[in-house]
Amino acid sequence: MDTSKKRQKKSLFYKLGIGLLILAVLCWVIAAIATMTPYSLTVKASIITGSIIAGEILFWAGALLVGKDVVTKYKSYLHPKNWRKKGEGQN
Repeated sequence: MDTSKKRQKKSLFYKLGIGLLILAVLCWVIAAIATMTPYSLTVKASIITGSIIAGEILFWAGALLVGKDVVTKYKSYLHPKNWRKKGEGQN
């Protein structure tokens, strides 16, 4: 019974971490879209700066909740050095 409670808590933290990672990506998308808005330069700069800072905070909080294994897995997908390895292995 005690292990099932630990699993439920872990899965709740995992889901919360994934949610924070998704929100982080949305913050970065907001920063990219803000450049195309008709607002003044100071408003754009404020939106971009705020969304990037919020995105970084959400990303690292989500990474802490999800765990090291998941973060290293996705980090390897994003590393440009590993992009060619998949293409060479499929030929």
